[in-house]
Amino acid sequence: MNDNCPNNPALGTSYDFTLNNSSTVNKFFNVTSGYIRYGNKSAGFAVSKRGDSPTLQSKFYVMFGTVSVFMRAASGQGIISSIVLQSDDLDEIDWNFFGGNGTHIESNYCGKGNTTSVDRATYHSVSFDPRENFHNYSIHWTSDKLEWWIDSKLVRTLSYSAANGGYNYPQTPMTIRLGIWAGGDKKNSPSTIEWAGGLSNFSKDPYIMEAQNTEIRDFGSGSAYQWTDQSGSWESIGTIPGNSTAFKAIRKLQEPPTPSLMERFLALPSTTKLSVYCSLGAAFFLLFSALTFVCYKSRRKGRRERDAYEARLDKERQEASQDSEAFYQKNPVGWDTSSSQRLSYEKTSPVENHSPNEILQTLPSDVIDEVNTYNRPPPPIPKDDTSGTSIKQRSPNSNTDNPERTYVLRNKSFSSRNPAFYSTSRVEG
Repeated sequence: MNDNCPNNPALGTSYDFTLNNSSTVNKFFNVTSGYIRYGNKSAGFAVSKRGDSPTLQSKFYVMFGTVSVFMRAASGQGIISSIVLQSDDLDEIDWNFFGGNGTHIESNYCGKGNTTSVDRATYHSVSFDPRENFHNYSIHWTSDKLEWWIDSKLVRTLSYSAANGGYNYPQTPMTIRLGIWAGGDKKNSPSTIEWAGGLSNFSKDPYIMEAQNTEIRDFGSGSAYQWTDQSGSWESIGTIPGNSTAFKAIRKLQEPPTPSLMERFLALPSTTKLSVYCSLGAAFFLLFSALTFVCYKSRRKGRRERDAYEARLDKERQEASQDSEAFYQKNPVGWDTSSSQRLSYEKTSPVENHSPNEILQTLPSDVIDEVNTYNRPPPPIPKDDTSGTSIKQRSPNSNTDNPERTYVLRNKSFSSRNPAFYSTSRVEG
């Protein structure tokens, strides 16, 4: 051991880790080599070429405990599928599956990196082909003994004393590793190639090991494991109190999902629901009342603005009407005919308070002749007159102020308003 061996973060609990998605795997494991293929139910570890050895290694340690992996081994000569528990002191516990052997599985261990003993490995005959189907492979590890299980069947037990009096017994905190590698790679030693079952052929399809889940239980507790000396014995390993990082992450995963607002409401007691209903009803009523009040105020304001606008229009109409009346009160030549606007000579005219005959006597003769023209009948038209001029006789009762009155001049008639109406007609004898 090094003089300053760091503390090992603990699992401090038990959990069944599913391996079919990267989110779960990345929280608790590191991919130390290659890459992992995630499927619907499992994680795939593939060897496609020389040097491939995809491996998962846990971010936590266990100090005695159980590890169970539900997996299917890869096929292929020289291809090794493995379940390994290993410590910083090189204590190790293994399950090894041979891609070229469908009848036997190996269990193995070592302590403090000592691999000199040849009696550490044991080959177990099985009634199934581990490369064809998924099976459960477990390790049960305590300070007294070490057990290997296949599908709930105990196949091997190693006591503490049987491992070189306990010196080579695995007894320090370990990580869990799952992976595949090519023991038959020609770069390996001849003994390794022989142990793996022969040389591997990398020209064929990828060799794939699959693991669905691993259930891990840590018999220790606390947040981390502390090395107190360099003896490598389990008595020298101390525990730091508290909850580990892995423990907190697992508890967070185990928490039920946060219920939705509707789910929380449905879980309330009936009386609480009734109170909520009443509160919502009151809030709705207040909101409706506020909206109604705002609408009413807006309508009143609109009516006031409309009334003011209409009053302004009425005032403008009245002023325009008064201007029109004032205009039409003027005489045809533009003078106001009211008494206040009469010309001074009209007020002092000598014809006032005189009879019409008296007035006529004061007029010049040519004016009298013109006035008499209005009252006397026109002269008769000679029968032999060929001018054909028709003279319209004036009615004795005609209004002299008529703008359409007819003037008699030189035996012709015309309209005082429109000279275009001049006309002549021949009188038939």
